[in-house]
Amino acid sequence: MKKHLASTSAIALGVAMAAPASAQDWDMKWGGFHNTFVGYVSVDNDATPAADWDGVDTFTNAEMIFSPSVTLDNGLTFGIDLQYESKNTGGAIVDESFMFIKSDTLGRIDLGNENSAGYKMMVAAPAVSGAFGINSASISGFIPIWTVNGGNLPPAFRQSAFSSYTEVLGNNDVPRITYYTPSFNGLTLGVSYAATVNGGLSAANSPNNAGNNAGVDRNIGVTDIWDIALGYKQSFNGVDVAFAARYGTAENNTGFAGTDDPEVWGVGASFGFGGWTIGGSYGENDNGGLLPDQEGWSLGFTYDIPGPWQVGLETHQGEYDDNVGGDAELNTYQLAASRKLGKGVTWSLFALYVEGSVSAAGLANGSGPGGPGTGGGGSPFAGTDVEGTVIGTGISLSF
Repeated sequence: MKKHLASTSAIALGVAMAAPASAQDWDMKWGGFHNTFVGYVSVDNDATPAADWDGVDTFTNAEMIFSPSVTLDNGLTFGIDLQYESKNTGGAIVDESFMFIKSDTLGRIDLGNENSAGYKMMVAAPAVSGAFGINSASISGFIPIWTVNGGNLPPAFRQSAFSSYTEVLGNNDVPRITYYTPSFNGLTLGVSYAATVNGGLSAANSPNNAGNNAGVDRNIGVTDIWDIALGYKQSFNGVDVAFAARYGTAENNTGFAGTDDPEVWGVGASFGFGGWTIGGSYGENDNGGLLPDQEGWSLGFTYDIPGPWQVGLETHQGEYDDNVGGDAELNTYQLAASRKLGKGVTWSLFALYVEGSVSAAGLANGSGPGGPGTGGGGSPFAGTDVEGTVIGTGISLSF
């Protein structure tokens, strides 16, 4: 199957490149977003009882995006997508950085540092436009929920406990090849391949975000990440339907006893009618003992009030299981409303609640003997709870 998928992408690219072409003028597109929120935070934290986390705080998520492209006479469009983080939290300046090749008959090929087809095609609970994102790790920006910032849950970026939008072992923006078929009556297939993950289990000589691998040793770490996704979008008699299903896996070469190949899978759907949108998702990260297994589901609705207002309610529920007797839970809820003030300008109001709880047995970061985080991470926080509430407002700019 792997060889077949790889050869399919190569054939599609080869046929497209063989067609005669001549250059046109480049379309020098640029844009981005800048979302800033202000809220009053109230936290009850057993993990760090001496700390006072209450008070007013701000959170910003912002990027500048450059996407120049050129369309040749043969209909092929070549371009790049380069995204710069406007904040240096975590040290990342360049986020995604990749080339794309597309046409109506070819579909689309992405080459470079970008998330997988499974991540990008996923469907989850709808969210109020411009409101704070709870179906992501962004909630840690207001509330100390992770162990690395004073909470009790191990970090779970791109994992099911915190989000519907996941990757194999939580990899992010690694060098990747992705092919999307053209849409056939709303049905699209996506396939992705990456040589290795990033982070401590990478087999690359240079495992940096949005960088080159500089060589991959396939006798170590976690390598050969494959993702496949199926998406469907269509409208029937005033009802908008969206559906997605995805699966991903990688090869575990760590040699840690008791560990296996990591996998991820998920399904999601949404339905829109008469101003209402209702949807949800379910997903699992089966991390093969290299990290705790995780699962999560989202559910929510939005309603477009006639005029500029939108309201909605959503939740994301997640669980950890370290497979050695420990587990933990994450519960998030948000009630929100937003108003469009003008082109690309949205004002929002929101109230959100987050709770992270660790069982009395604690939670190991990894259950493989000698593996990363074994016996650490959440274990010192056995039996703890972190609860946080944020009442806030925000301005979201999109340009």
